[in-house]
Amino acid sequence: MKATPETKTSHYCRNFLFPFVLFFVAYIGAGAAQTDSGTAKGGSQTTTSERDGQHDFDFALGTWKAHLKRLEHPLTGSNTWVEFDGTFVARKVWDGRATIEEVELNSPGGHIEGLTLRLYSAQTHRWSIYWANSKNGVMDTSPQVGQFKNGRGEFYGTDTLNGKLIYVRFVWTNTNSNSPHFEQSYSDDGGKTWEVNWITDQTRISDASDKPR
Repeated sequence: MKATPETKTSHYCRNFLFPFVLFFVAYIGAGAAQTDSGTAKGGSQTTTSERDGQHDFDFALGTWKAHLKRLEHPLTGSNTWVEFDGTFVARKVWDGRATIEEVELNSPGGHIEGLTLRLYSAQTHRWSIYWANSKNGVMDTSPQVGQFKNGRGEFYGTDTLNGKLIYVRFVWTNTNSNSPHFEQSYSDDGGKTWEVNWITDQTRISDASDKPR
């Protein structure tokens, strides 16, 4: 869950957002280079080296119990964590090219109801992840963007924290089990170092929809 977005000043755009754009273009360009390489080697063949990732989030479908840990006061040197529980319910749309996940959390700060929307682009082979909180009813305008490679999903974006623009990274691992693991990290030095501030461990809840028909 990301910090509340704020208006980005021209100072941030010059000194922080521009390097991030270069970083993100390089990230996307690496995938494009792989595609071009695959096309060149294959001659006139239309196949590319980019894998079809439209079902990468199928592991998240269904109903889950979640145990969460949140670092209080991130990027301040804090070592104080709070722990709480919640439930996630996810379903797919567009034959898996998108997923909608309803989130309910009983955090120390109160009950949270949220919604995660994940959209897959067949052109870029990347996922875009958006978050909305029922308190304001507004979807994030700046998504986390990325993909899965070798069983690890990495997604990058920007946000603001205490008036400062930061990088945000999502990492999914252990997705081939009934206990997937998620971490959110912040970076205030252009992605050189990352501090984990949110950890989620999920446990699948079996229900009628999980049983074969």
